[in-house]
Amino acid sequence: MKKKLNCILLIDDDDVTNFINKTIITDVACSDSIHAVQSGVDALSYLTTTKNSTAHPELIFLDINMPGMDGWEFLDKYDLLDEEQKAKVVIIMLTTSLNPDDKQKADQNPIIKGFKNKPLSKNTINDIIATYFPEHI
Repeated sequence: MKKKLNCILLIDDDDVTNFINKTIITDVACSDSIHAVQSGVDALSYLTTTKNSTAHPELIFLDINMPGMDGWEFLDKYDLLDEEQKAKVVIIMLTTSLNPDDKQKADQNPIIKGFKNKPLSKNTINDIIATYFPEHI
């Protein structure tokens, strides 16, 4: 890989999932920083406080089913952020959902660039980097 992403943000309410995903991302060595939050509210707070720093994510893995604010509600609020806060951020839904309606809804949402099933894998990360960040290969 030429250069690493500045930051990857994991939005998932499950500690074990976040731990596993951090481990896999670390093994791939594609990011200088990995930040995990357990809710859409925490993710929005993180995004609005890091908008001009190297900790602002370039890639977000978003779970659908979370208490409080689910992935869909997060996307509604995310869409209202300033354009500079959303600039160059790729959002991938990473979920266990087998509901075809979720896949269809994700495919119809221009904010979502991909819909992947858990667990995250090295191949999945490498494919995402190659597709959305070819300058990092």
